[in-house]
Amino acid sequence: MNTDAAVTFTGVTKTYGAVRAVDGLSLALHPGETVALLGPNGAGKSTTLDLLLGLRPADTGDVRVFGLSPRDAIVRGRVGAMLQSGGLMDEVTVRELVQLAVALHPKPYKTDDVLSRAGITQIADRKVNKLSGGQEQRVRFALATAGDSDLIVLDEPTTGMDVSARQAFWATMREQADQGRTVLFATHYLEEADAIADRVLVLHRGRLLADGTAAEIKAKAGARKVSFDLEGPLDEAGTAAIEALPFLTSVDISGQTVRIQSTDADATVHALYGLGVYPRNLEVAGLGLEQAFVAITEAEEAKSR
Repeated sequence: MNTDAAVTFTGVTKTYGAVRAVDGLSLALHPGETVALLGPNGAGKSTTLDLLLGLRPADTGDVRVFGLSPRDAIVRGRVGAMLQSGGLMDEVTVRELVQLAVALHPKPYKTDDVLSRAGITQIADRKVNKLSGGQEQRVRFALATAGDSDLIVLDEPTTGMDVSARQAFWATMREQADQGRTVLFATHYLEEADAIADRVLVLHRGRLLADGTAAEIKAKAGARKVSFDLEGPLDEAGTAAIEALPFLTSVDISGQTVRIQSTDADATVHALYGLGVYPRNLEVAGLGLEQAFVAITEAEEAKSR
């Protein structure tokens, strides 16, 4: 067991009937890391977070948080969590709810500081059932950071927030990581993972498919984007010739603009000139994280067919 790690999963499995939601998962997260947990629906993200927070027991394997069981780590105040599931108390004010979270935390912050950090001071006297979706998310964040926790776990934290609120939220999360805390977040906003995370974990069918920096995940996809413009629209034969270029993984032809993905961009462009086509505004670039994520998971799906 890695006693220096913030979190360790060792050979963890969890099944629901015939569905294996987590399948032999092993990983370690370290203090000060900001880690994005990605995966398509049904990949096992929520179950992984539930296991980490002691909300469900593992069928096999072991989960440790700072060397402790998840429940013991939470009782000691070492973990703060912001989950999508579970409602908020309705007939109380935001301040009263935060005061309760502060009172329950073993290492609490001051209520006014918690409200300020979450950007909800102005709505502190509003009833919780009168909040917008984005405001509810900020209240959940306040509850997750009501005390001095070493690990902060966030499930789709910025859902419902506008752009400015999302930016302010992630600025606060960077501060938390800079202070040595581990931040683990699951998100569908892949641009957030690309911009925020030191490390990206890609889950698929309960297994860890990729683990690395955003740049390493993009490189793992192996493909590059090639885009260019033509002098005029393609006829049927020209379209067929473009689609037959070597090493393509996808083709998008819109009028005079062609966008393709290739596992060997140099060979593809060489073959393009071999067709007698002279592209204008030719650009070759690496995949974005979202495109790499799709490429990696689609490749894994193809293996299982």
